This record gives sequence, structure tokens and C-alpha cells, in this order.
Amino acid sequence: MNWAHLIETHYRQVWRVEGQRHSFTKGPIDDLPSDFCVLAYPPHEGRAAWTYATRCMSQPGDDVALELHIFSPYASEDIVELLVVTAHYHRTGRRLGLGHTINFGRPWLPGSHCDHALISLPYLDGPTLEILDIGTKTINCDWLIPVTKSEVEFKMRHGLEALERRFEEGNLDYSNPSRKPVV
Repeated sequence: MNWAHLIETHYRQVWRVEGQRHSFTKGPIDDLPSDFCVLAYPPHEGRAAWTYATRCMSQPGDDVALELHIFSPYASEDIVELLVVTAHYHRTGRRLGLGHTINFGRPWLPGSHCDHALISLPYLDGPTLEILDIGTKTINCDWLIPVTKSEVEFKMRHGLEALERRFEEGNLDYSNPSRKPVV
């Protein structure tokens, strides 16, 4: 079983477009699995945004296998770096999962108020993307949504569901780096 191939095939089947592999060579990249990379999927029918996804952030021996994807209005190496940093934290620091937030320490794209991210269910693609069953193992393919500090604070006070309701009520423009906070 080739873990990397299975993940790439899954993404290709869901998004119906071939991903481009991006390597990132700065920082402690050697701490990540050797088959780790970030895949970039260009806009395609049904999606105007670029999609960036981790490949092999999870490994076969993980208790909970997790891969992440994020959207961008344009191609950006900044997004590749953020996914590498997030994967590094997941592999060498604290394990991440659904509902967790991440402090990027800088805007996800230049000029954005969003300098954090929320791990959420992949509502735009649904269970077809979310669950990749590999024999007895399941990989969760979740959505990394750029959020603001005030949105993270709201989630901490009121819970994930309350924040996601605010996103829905405010018609969250998830790939707009200039979007205003919903709270």
C-alpha cells in the first residue's frame, strides 16, 4: 500500500484535476515524513479558488490520520509554507484535529486580517472528500479555514458550532483575504 499514492488518487477523484507537487526546503523540513509534500490544484469547473492540500501529513501508524486543505484566490507559495508549518507542528508538537485552531503568526495572505486557522469539516466537498478509507484505516481530510483572532476567541467562548453558525449566517467568503471578521 503506497500511502502517498492513495492520498493523491483520492484528491484527484474528488477534485477531478491533477495536483502539482510543491517542495519546501526552508526550516526543519527533515522532521516531516519523507513522502510529505503540498499539492496545489488549480481552479477548475465548480471552484474558482486554488486548493492546496497536504500529502502524507498523516502516516499509516497514526492513531488518527489527518490531511488538510486550504483555499486561495491565487497561486501562492505563502500557502505552501503555512501547510508545511502546520504539518510540522502536527508531527513534532501537538497532534491536531477537528475544531482545533492554529496561530499562523502572520496573515495567511498579504493584507489579510486572518492570521489563524480553524480545522473544520470539508463542507464544500462533503463526506466524499472527508473520509478516505484504506482497509481498516481512515484518513480524515479536513478543511483549514483562515480565521481572525476574534473568531478564535469567539469559538473559545461559545464553541465551534456557534462560530460555524456565524460563518453560515455571514456567508463566509472563505477565499477572500480581505474579508471582515464575522464576530
